[in-house]
Amino acid sequence: MDEGDEVELRQLQYFVAVAEHGGFGRAAEGLNIVQSAVSQQIRRLERELGVTLFDRSTRHTRLSAAGERLLPEARAALAAVRQVGLVAEEVRGGRDGVLRLGTVQAPGDRLYRALARLADSAPRLRVRLRRASPAERLAAVERGELDAALVRAAALPDHPGIRLFPVWHDPLYAAVPAGHPLAAQPELHLEQLGGLPMRLAAREHNPPFHDLVTAACRAAGIDPPHRAPFTGLQETLAELGGDAEPSWTVFYEITGLPRLPHVAVRPLVGPTVTTSLAVPTGTAVPTGAPTAAVRLLLRALEN
Repeated sequence: MDEGDEVELRQLQYFVAVAEHGGFGRAAEGLNIVQSAVSQQIRRLERELGVTLFDRSTRHTRLSAAGERLLPEARAALAAVRQVGLVAEEVRGGRDGVLRLGTVQAPGDRLYRALARLADSAPRLRVRLRRASPAERLAAVERGELDAALVRAAALPDHPGIRLFPVWHDPLYAAVPAGHPLAAQPELHLEQLGGLPMRLAAREHNPPFHDLVTAACRAAGIDPPHRAPFTGLQETLAELGGDAEPSWTVFYEITGLPRLPHVAVRPLVGPTVTTSLAVPTGTAVPTGAPTAAVRLLLRALEN
């Protein structure tokens, strides 16, 4: 082929049709076009390829040696184009492609059960998981680096390009020293904890959860004094149980409720923590509607 020549998909279709029907007239009937159009496109294809595809006579049309060699390639090219269309249809429907998901730790194997349900409904959809801080997850969704992200207790005043879809609601738990009178209660209310110093991580470490707890305390009419900050669940509970001055902390379940000596863990009545799926509302989805793959993920998460 000379530089600038370009084989068109239509020309390959006509070539295969003539070969399979055994003639230009029958091919034109099968394609529902006039015979001259078929002949014109075949001649153009032969010029562009620099070979003769058919041996023509007044009685019959046969594939040339070059035509016999190129026919399987033409069929393969047409099949590849059809496959592109089929895959594109699957991608549009969310059943194929790649879904980039920011994750959180979830109680038990909840997330993995949801991903298994997603795999059942879209076996060719590959999910790439990414761990990051809540702020980094939201920023990655806004930048288009993630298709969606799970976030807890999120509010979005600083993220107008994101829409939240709540998927899970989990209780909060309060931990108090086992020797404290409140430890005798089967469950605790925030009002009961107002006089005890609270261990809560600084806001910059987890702004959504910090804001959730402080807002719940205000709603309950308490403003507990702050003790040493929450550093990590095991470390904080160990300090809480061994400290001479009573204090308490609040947390949500991730891998089961902890069991430590000298510490009592009780359900906290009232406030809950909501896990949502953060979805971009950019130019690809200007109305905030999630993509097909994200819709499948939402159904899997909500089951």
